[in-house]
Amino acid sequence: MEQGFRLLMLKYQERLYNHIRRMVSEHQDANDVIQNTFIKVFKNIAKFQGNAQLYTWLYRIATNETITFLNKKKKKSTTSIDDAELDMANRLSADTYFDGEAAQAKLAEALQTLPHKQKLVFNMRYYDEMPYQAISDVLETSVGALKASYHHAVKKIELFINQGKEVV
Repeated sequence: MEQGFRLLMLKYQERLYNHIRRMVSEHQDANDVIQNTFIKVFKNIAKFQGNAQLYTWLYRIATNETITFLNKKKKKSTTSIDDAELDMANRLSADTYFDGEAAQAKLAEALQTLPHKQKLVFNMRYYDEMPYQAISDVLETSVGALKASYHHAVKKIELFINQGKEVV
């Protein structure tokens, strides 16, 4: 069992880390969330019934752990949202693990302005190239709602990049 779990981690760790990292933005936070994800996977692997693909099941756990982490962080935060977004943009620019190309940095800034669900859907569809049905399985949301969320996210990102403004 232990060797099988190690193989599972080797196969999926990088993809799950990248998914988590795009949501939490900081390397150390992503490491914490991926660790929590694999602890939960290890404890619950016997409960996996094969109703979904293994990767979809892992993705759902990683996504839920990320949302839990973000909600906890939000509750602990005493800074204003504007200060937090400015701080996030500064950390992204200074982060040695982040590719500092201007376009990617601008996209990362735009992503920080999106609501959590739109950010999740955009990351899964754009970066991970997941089909809507797979995203639906992970988030337990209808495909139509996901398409709408993705569309709204893209429009907000385009406006942010073109005008430098956040759209609510």
